[in-house]
Amino acid sequence: MSLFTAKLEGHAHALDLLAQRQKVLAGNIANADTPGYKARDFDFAQALSQARAQPQGTATSEPDLLYRNAEQPALDGNTVDLDRERASFADNAVRYEATLRFINNDVRTMLSAITGQ
Repeated sequence: MSLFTAKLEGHAHALDLLAQRQKVLAGNIANADTPGYKARDFDFAQALSQARAQPQGTATSEPDLLYRNAEQPALDGNTVDLDRERASFADNAVRYEATLRFINNDVRTMLSAITGQ
């Protein structure tokens, strides 16, 4: 049972971080026209590794937000690349949905094992 719990907790950390990243990306998109706004993001893989290294039952900590390097900064100092942000937002949403499906599958498998079906 502890193996199942650990697996679900790993998925929970991933969901939490994906939700946090979605908020960051949405903020970038919302500020695409704000002069001087610097796009933010975090290294999801690193944040997930740190979350999984925490003792079991520990809440996911806030990841370190970094500023994105602008490939084509605007004259007003805004570093949001709207195409990049939209692509990252869509990719993150797909990853969130996939993680939910993994959790649902794990729960169904466990339920089948418990009920003997």
